[in-house]
Amino acid sequence: MAYIHPQKRHMKFTLICLSLLTVVACNTPATKEPSPAPIIGTWKLLSGTTIKGTDTTTTDYTKGKEMIKIITATHFSFLNHDLNHGKDSTASFTAGGGRVKIGEGKYTELLDYCNYREWEGGTFDFDYTVSGDSLSIIGIEKVEKADVNHLNIEKYIRVKQ
Repeated sequence: MAYIHPQKRHMKFTLICLSLLTVVACNTPATKEPSPAPIIGTWKLLSGTTIKGTDTTTTDYTKGKEMIKIITATHFSFLNHDLNHGKDSTASFTAGGGRVKIGEGKYTELLDYCNYREWEGGTFDFDYTVSGDSLSIIGIEKVEKADVNHLNIEKYIRVKQ
């Protein structure tokens, strides 16, 4: 048996260990980031229905009005305006936003900003479903300062980039 100097033996051992670590590291699957929630994106409101007691009001947002909602993993915003550039009796503009909590089929808006100031500070819990490029949201909107307490149902379509 040939004599190997202890320093060379140590170097050989180190090279073998590094080679094994490289093989293991290359064969270990990379940790994948979790897929973003399907609700994340930019959405155009098609219709909104509110139900308060026995009264039901449905608004078609494809005629004379337009609203988009932008949802990220941490925040949301919405912008709503008339399509006549504020030049007639349909003139309107609404905007707001804040933080969100997104779970499996659950979505909570914490409204930090709104041009209807009595709505600020509100927390609104919704159930949501995404099917292809369609989003449906349903939940109770309750704002005591504005005498609002109704079921809100909204239908959106995803805005393509």
